[in-house]
Amino acid sequence: MKQVTILGATGSVGQSTLDIVARHRDRFALYALTANDNDQKMRQLCRQFEPRYVVMADADSAQRLSEVIADLSTEVLSGESCLAQVAADDGVDIVVAAIVGAAGLLPTLAAIRGGKRVLLANKESLVMAGALFMDEVRQHQAKLLPVDSEHNAIFQCLPPGSIGQAALESGVHRIILTGSGGPFRDIDIAQLENVTPEQACAHPNWDMGPKISVDSATMMNKGLEMIEACWLFAVDQSDIDIVLHRQSIVHSMVSYLDGSVIAQLGNPDMRTPIANALAWPERIESGAEPLDLLQVSQLDFTLADESRYPCLGLAREAWHRGGNSMAILNAANEVAVEQFLQRNINFIEIPRLITQVMEQISTGPADRLDSILQADASARELALSLVVSGVN
Repeated sequence: MKQVTILGATGSVGQSTLDIVARHRDRFALYALTANDNDQKMRQLCRQFEPRYVVMADADSAQRLSEVIADLSTEVLSGESCLAQVAADDGVDIVVAAIVGAAGLLPTLAAIRGGKRVLLANKESLVMAGALFMDEVRQHQAKLLPVDSEHNAIFQCLPPGSIGQAALESGVHRIILTGSGGPFRDIDIAQLENVTPEQACAHPNWDMGPKISVDSATMMNKGLEMIEACWLFAVDQSDIDIVLHRQSIVHSMVSYLDGSVIAQLGNPDMRTPIANALAWPERIESGAEPLDLLQVSQLDFTLADESRYPCLGLAREAWHRGGNSMAILNAANEVAVEQFLQRNINFIEIPRLITQVMEQISTGPADRLDSILQADASARELALSLVVSGVN
């Protein structure tokens, strides 16, 4: 019986993980669930699963939750230190790192330092602190398994033991990341200025939270995934192609020197990669609908156009600059997306704001966690001030 902590239990990845756990109560038990401030949803989860611990980032939410589940054995905690505690506790076997954004970095690192099997859905951890993160994985002999559908697909298409190893030394020619192109892939570029947050969050294939949905619309998600893939599989951004694939059936591919291309296919359902990582190297039933290729009938691929998706170029530039530039990129993007969702900037101002932040903050080393977090804070402060003064 594996004890599981889910960091970000009320989000889409957390909910998909809970669905799988519910299907395999003989294999998995819930040690801890964490969330930001959604105490109403967490109340439901506590009554359904009765984990040993719940951690709310917000103290008021923790207090409300504690009062309404006083009849359960679940202990309610709050705060950043408690997030790290339930990620690294000796009683935990598996940690699902599903907190969205930079907030997931520290608890995910705690799980790594605890030597856990970490199912990584928080791409920002690697984007912000990739070199440090992978060094910690090696030092503490943690087992890192990617949960993002694209990276899990690449993982399945590479030889065993590929995480942290140079993929190009295993006969690999290129890595091919696929993306749907989001809800605006066919809209005239001139109309993008007027699209709404509701339209941006209406993803054609996937059911995701608002931040990730907007990242999909700008394709910054693909830029962040490219950086994540560079760290996970020890390749350069020039070794990765990004292609649009409308159907979201081929989740990514690996091209080999002998001319072979190996792809991982499946319906667009996050339960497939989560189940793969939870049970690896075994396979278990995930609840996802089996893929019917006859029903799909057609698979389309086109090269991603960086004039339509300028965030892809920004991500490549950040990787090229190195150091803390990727933390700056990520922080500026998080602020830009939030400001768009609050209707303080329009859609096309997202990459403009990120560009201004990257141009105005000098690149520095990323060899210490405190310097990375300082770069993150500086980028957020500058981005907010640029919104107030007006994005050019």
